[in-house]
Amino acid sequence: MNTINIRSFDMDARGVGHLLNEDGSQGKVVFVEGALPGETVGFQTFKKKASWEAATMTALLKESSQRVKPKCEFFGTCGGCSMQHLEPNAQVAMKQRVLEDNLWHIGKVKAETMMRPIYGPTWGYRYRARLSVRNVRKKGAVLVGFHEKKSRYVANMESCEILPPNVSQMLMPLRGLIASLSIVEEVPQIELAVGEGVTALVLRIMAPLSADDELKLKSFADQYQVQWWLQTKGPDTAEVFYPTTPELHYTLPEFGVKMPFKPTDFTQVNHHINRVLVAKALRLLDVQENERIADLFCGLGNFTLPIATMAKEVVGIEGSTALTERALENAKANGLEAKTSFGTRNLFEVKAEDFVALGKFDRFLIDPPRDGAMAVCQALIDLATVAPELRPKRLVYVSCSPSTLARDAGMLVNEGGYRLTHAGVVNMFPHTSHVESMAVFELA
Repeated sequence: MNTINIRSFDMDARGVGHLLNEDGSQGKVVFVEGALPGETVGFQTFKKKASWEAATMTALLKESSQRVKPKCEFFGTCGGCSMQHLEPNAQVAMKQRVLEDNLWHIGKVKAETMMRPIYGPTWGYRYRARLSVRNVRKKGAVLVGFHEKKSRYVANMESCEILPPNVSQMLMPLRGLIASLSIVEEVPQIELAVGEGVTALVLRIMAPLSADDELKLKSFADQYQVQWWLQTKGPDTAEVFYPTTPELHYTLPEFGVKMPFKPTDFTQVNHHINRVLVAKALRLLDVQENERIADLFCGLGNFTLPIATMAKEVVGIEGSTALTERALENAKANGLEAKTSFGTRNLFEVKAEDFVALGKFDRFLIDPPRDGAMAVCQALIDLATVAPELRPKRLVYVSCSPSTLARDAGMLVNEGGYRLTHAGVVNMFPHTSHVESMAVFELA
């Protein structure tokens, strides 16, 4: 049996160890699925390259004190989680190390202060999810759930510990419902979005429902207290089917903000953490009542509207006109339209001249997708030459990718004259290797 000592974790929650050369020196790196740092394991390689191997754990010879029994019986098969075998606090610590390592190795920067991680409930937290649907004739069943690990097949999961309990308990009835529809072969996915008091299910349909299908959906909605939406093509085609009320929304009570949304909109999967995240970001931004603030990649206004309760003016910028129109509607619904405005710009191609045209901002809130905000950072660097008086004195950057945050941090600090004063992780996705984080930059 091949054995190896595991020294660390990688970004995919695999244990990392090294083979030994004949002279005892450190050799090829091996990524072992299921292994934890500090363990000695037996392994079997399933992929081999010149400088590394990927393997699965076949025996646990020395166990980590941080290993726990996974709560979900489908862990290891289902690809929804990758870290249930690691104690939750250790998961957070690992993610903090990932952030620090990325900042240094990619950006060549270190935060002056590493903030205490933001974390919350570790089970039943996932209020947004995309569940695949497959009619598997060989098994004589319809499967509804996440994909299997590293596979296009749908996991045969009967429950899910990270979904809200009412949704987890609904998985098997959902399988029966879809199996009974006349268009069972034309339903590829169900999208979940949970609001306050509303559980919405978006049924993606590739063919029209029959009258009997509609009755079955309505009966299911009444029995399980869900709201059905139907989506015939892209996300923009999703329309509420039954019942048409109440409205899907979430709240940010600390700011008195109510955020209506559609189930296909991007919203944070973890409402508990989102509330803490928004409050923490605004404290770090340190908004003053006489200031003008920019919220880049503003989406529906998750940060824009809370900022508007504190600032003189806030301008939300997003790449989609549909999103900025929706954000304005939300501002009006919250009585904040006098202090907000929204613009549509491609922030992946923004230039310093675009910021000059927008005028002076005191502070920036930046919340980009996984690709990060490279063009924004370059534009801020170029402002030092074009119009130095327009550079914002503080930036708060909310990230869903530590590698792109690190790249952008390197630009801002090493080329842009900013200091990285604070950084820390936000455990938005417990039991997964996904790392959300936040960083604060101040003009030096």
